[in-house]
Amino acid sequence: MVKEVRNKWTGTVIFLLLLVALNIAAQYTYTRFDFTKEHRFTLNSKTKTVLDKLPADITITVFLDGTLPAAFKRLKNATADLLDDYKANQSTHIKVVFVDPIAGLPQNEQTTVLNNLYNIGIEPTNLNIKNDAGFAQKTIFPMAIVASGDKQIPVKLLQNLDAGGNYEENINNSIQNLEYVFTSAIQKVITAEHPRIGFTEGNGEPSDLYIGDAMRALGDSYEVGRVDLNVIDKKGLDKLKILFVIKPQKEFSEAVKYKINYFVMNGGRIVWSIDQVSADLDSLQGSGEQLAFNNKLNLDDMLFMYGARINYNLIADLNCAEIPVAMNGGQQRDIQMAPWIYYPVLLPDTSSSLVKNIDGIRSEFVSSVDTLGVKGVKKTFILNSSAFNQLHNTPEVLSLRTIAETPDQRLFAHPPQHAAVLLEGSFPSVFLNRGIPPGITEDYDSPQTSKSTKMIVIGDGDTFRNQVSSRDGSVFPLGFDRYTQRNFGNKAFLLNIADYLSSEVNLIDLRNKEVKIRLLDKQLVRTGKTKWQIINLILPLLLLISFAIFQHYYRKHKYTR
Repeated sequence: MVKEVRNKWTGTVIFLLLLVALNIAAQYTYTRFDFTKEHRFTLNSKTKTVLDKLPADITITVFLDGTLPAAFKRLKNATADLLDDYKANQSTHIKVVFVDPIAGLPQNEQTTVLNNLYNIGIEPTNLNIKNDAGFAQKTIFPMAIVASGDKQIPVKLLQNLDAGGNYEENINNSIQNLEYVFTSAIQKVITAEHPRIGFTEGNGEPSDLYIGDAMRALGDSYEVGRVDLNVIDKKGLDKLKILFVIKPQKEFSEAVKYKINYFVMNGGRIVWSIDQVSADLDSLQGSGEQLAFNNKLNLDDMLFMYGARINYNLIADLNCAEIPVAMNGGQQRDIQMAPWIYYPVLLPDTSSSLVKNIDGIRSEFVSSVDTLGVKGVKKTFILNSSAFNQLHNTPEVLSLRTIAETPDQRLFAHPPQHAAVLLEGSFPSVFLNRGIPPGITEDYDSPQTSKSTKMIVIGDGDTFRNQVSSRDGSVFPLGFDRYTQRNFGNKAFLLNIADYLSSEVNLIDLRNKEVKIRLLDKQLVRTGKTKWQIINLILPLLLLISFAIFQHYYRKHKYTR
């Protein structure tokens, strides 16, 4: 009997010692087992590679803290879980801080803090939160800062904010993007390289005022500037990583095309954002009608050789942005918003990691894009129209009177039209077996085929143009529509392109992570609310009474015997 008691106590002590040892070990070792179907809590191998090579300490300050709505609590918790995994990597030295930057501050100090945060790229989001008194406005910061030494990069946690959109869906898409945005920011903050990006000028491209926000957004991670292709030399081209050709209006000379071809042959990456058709809403609003005619840019042969063609047509799409239209109303004109089918909202092809999890892209007077068979070049369509579209070959007269007409959806039922394509591989030289054009004075040694490189062809020149206020000339953020107060995915598209074209690591693949949203069916909740309330109230009482009755008769039976 004494031996049994001793063995019992020995086993208990050993169990307690093992439990204490396990808790001590847990203080120094972090691990968890991911049983989720989509492996949402497992870091991608590319993230681990970036973390394993950190040359210095990283500090991540997350501003999403304090009292938050339920959806944003999910975003905060998902961020905290991900950063715990980052910190658990044995080779990393990461410090994570969660703060609410304006908590407890008086109004005048809040304004100063907001301005300081905005200057470093931290932008707040205003929410209307329902409470007992109605609605209250809450300012939150779904942002973070990744810093190392004297370099820091802002990180946007809420990727798909759309006024009037579904917050639950936006939050879920943002959670899917967390690993990409943080790993990409860490990669940028630790690398010593600052790729150069050039926006072309000299052929009628928009001024800095209209591409200012695009350049500012890229300026956080890259060296960005304007490039005049008419005067740049070979040395200047060799320093560039990416070239953006945005909405040129003048014909390209053969000498300029020769320089572009040299840039591509030596591995340069290029983005063509081209208006193949000339049309302008301001002219339409002034006269009511305008002839949309074909632009002569002298680029067709170059794009043809590289494997793409921008057609001379316009996509009319029922899935479109709205424009202000003056309606006659007695002595005064009433300004109303109306859908304009020539401003399609282009849909990202979700099969491509380059555009996965971003909003629709606002566009203006878009042409369709085709591909041609070029050996060694892979083609991937990345932007499409909706399935309710028409193609209008140009020249064609456009009229604002069509806004008042109700479109027949049967006439718009066509397969989606391609509006942008990604080309990857080794491109043939446009100037193979051709003489050097006049105006070229340097020796540009170009091979017959290019080094492995990438380019993107978009059938719209306005994809990366920001809007400008007609009252004070202020610049609106890229992708923001000042008329409808809606945010589109143009800026996210721009940043994705820059990351994809500039990095050999290709962190864009991290966007392939999917987090299934498993929310309660709100309709079932409403219809079955009373039933489940009754069940939750009565069932525990019945179980308790049943257990008491069973216990009573069991004890009576046991001790009577």
